[in-house]
Amino acid sequence: MNPALPSLHSGDPSPFKLFNPDGKASLVLVCDHASNTIPRGMNNLGLDGFELAQHIAWDIGAAEVTHRLAERFDAPAVLSGYSRLLIDCNRPPGDPGSIPTTSDGILIPGNYNLSDAEADWRLETFFWPYHHTITNMLAHLWRHGRAPALVSIHSFTPQMNGYRRPWQVGILWNRDPRLALPILDWLHEYPGLYLGDNEPYSGRDVGFTMDTHAGAAGLPHVEFEIRQDLLADADGCQRWAQIVGDSMEAALQNYSIHTVVHF
Repeated sequence: MNPALPSLHSGDPSPFKLFNPDGKASLVLVCDHASNTIPRGMNNLGLDGFELAQHIAWDIGAAEVTHRLAERFDAPAVLSGYSRLLIDCNRPPGDPGSIPTTSDGILIPGNYNLSDAEADWRLETFFWPYHHTITNMLAHLWRHGRAPALVSIHSFTPQMNGYRRPWQVGILWNRDPRLALPILDWLHEYPGLYLGDNEPYSGRDVGFTMDTHAGAAGLPHVEFEIRQDLLADADGCQRWAQIVGDSMEAALQNYSIHTVVHF
């Protein structure tokens, strides 16, 4: 270890968390921004506890929804163990947003003037272990059954850069419609729901995890974005896990999606 680089301490958590790893469903759930944890030796990247509790550091409520869905479907889930501010697990390495120096107008002092050596250390310490675990989980299920589906759970802030986002939930997808379209159809029928199709982000622009692990392999996949004010407590997380789970169940009833198709 280069002494100039940070290091993990014995009390620091793993770079990923496995939930229900022995789940039997032909489905893997992932949560790229599940945690706001910073290693103890990195001085919170120069931020205080209030800032680390905000949406810039993690996807509030997404981990809880992921856990509930994993229980409902008896599916394994892979969740990131550290904050997106260290390195964003849903962006390509080297992307300008991969290790941000600002987020929603807040400066991230610990990410300024980062050396290539430390950027590489973060990549090897936090990013790749999480992604290798997703690869291994998909491979295990595929080896012993049908081609698995991949579903990613995110949450988004109600306001960004001064704009109030009206959507309650968004479905992000790129070329593969096998899960996205039936889920959109189901949610369109849900009373009073303001639904985003590739909103507030587009799966055609952002989606390293989906593209790398599912799109490139021809596996069915989709990403959910749920507005964070709707996930502020356990009741909200339960309600949205139910809505999301019902839409997933409707789509997953079509067993023909568990095939390899390159779009």
